[in-house]
Amino acid sequence: MGTLNIAIDARLDPGKAGGVESVILGLAHGLSRLDPGDEAYHFLTFAGPQPWLEPHLGGACRLLQSTQAVKQPSALKTFERALRHRLRAWFPSKERTEVKVPRSDGTLESAGMDLVHFPLQSAFLTKVPSLYHPHDLQHVHLPELFTASEIHRREVLYRAFCAQAALVPVASEWVRRDLEAHLGLPPGKVPVVNLAPFNAAIAPLAPGRREVLARELALPAEGFVFYAAQTWPHKNHMALLEALGLLRDRDGLRIPFVSSGRKGDYFPVLERRVRELKLSDQVQFLGFVNHEALQALYEMCRCVVIPSRFEAASFPLWEAFQAGRAAACATTTSLPAQADGAALLFPAEDVPALAEAIKHLWTDSSLRTELVAKGTENVARFSWDRTARLFRAHYRRTAGRPVSAEDQQLLAAPPMF
Repeated sequence: MGTLNIAIDARLDPGKAGGVESVILGLAHGLSRLDPGDEAYHFLTFAGPQPWLEPHLGGACRLLQSTQAVKQPSALKTFERALRHRLRAWFPSKERTEVKVPRSDGTLESAGMDLVHFPLQSAFLTKVPSLYHPHDLQHVHLPELFTASEIHRREVLYRAFCAQAALVPVASEWVRRDLEAHLGLPPGKVPVVNLAPFNAAIAPLAPGRREVLARELALPAEGFVFYAAQTWPHKNHMALLEALGLLRDRDGLRIPFVSSGRKGDYFPVLERRVRELKLSDQVQFLGFVNHEALQALYEMCRCVVIPSRFEAASFPLWEAFQAGRAAACATTTSLPAQADGAALLFPAEDVPALAEAIKHLWTDSSLRTELVAKGTENVARFSWDRTARLFRAHYRRTAGRPVSAEDQQLLAAPPMF
């Protein structure tokens, strides 16, 4: 039957794509390490060097470059986006704009691809059979964070790409049920493929490197609460700031907080609230950091807190467990099932409950030890090796290729959350 050529859409701007960048890197890591088979994996990227991805490609993985180059927004465009974000909050619009569903530029077809995997929320129409990840339907549950035009665009694109796809993989049972209910997708079309922490694939820090990074980033010597998340509104940094202010004013606890992740359009709102709460001496927003710095941040923090209002699955929760750090997370969507008893839980909108979770993690070393043990046991069940083998089984079955006994076992196994 020849080689099964599988394209994986990796057309993103590194440092700005959030968790989906970790999905791409995890796939590259896992697929590169599979035993040789009849498959070749072609990572579709924009034209030009891809230093964020290329070091992770090996085995049967390679680049497939589109004729398009990534469009870098000018300073003026960046300012205009931030201004639009402010205006949306002040003057909500019900206007809907026409949505044009993108179509293939011919790269996949001319390269002879047999299957394409769209792990980003973006995709395009193509005659090549596809798998598509919408990841989540945040706009359905938190419509106040989107304009009417953005909601309409998501609805049109998600429905078009889900209709085109042979399979619509998702990261958790919660998302599977949500997609089936809202988009009317048949159960057999929405398999759950649990993901894994990408920091497990990163080489350990060299001796002394952690201390160097601590000085470069000016990190608190006594430790800190850590949250790795871009400053999107749904990530709920605001509640965390309010909780830190409450702990200081009510309990006299001045707990340092560090956040990494791209500073998006919403960041000025957070920055202003930091000043209003007089938290500037406790709070650091580092912006995007590389994988080495991220690894050091997990190793140097005292605990991880994830107050997000919406998640398909949380990479920071996995990363905390993988790094041996105690965590607390919101009772949001799939997070309680993912935590599986290994993290403190609190309602995302309940600032006093969030403050109590932070206080317990910060002050109770025996609690941290207990949670670390549970988290380590929890995350040990997940790996990009297993995830890659499960995706390979889906690729083979979707393309009508023979599936092995191992493939059948993986496809039949129930998801872990």
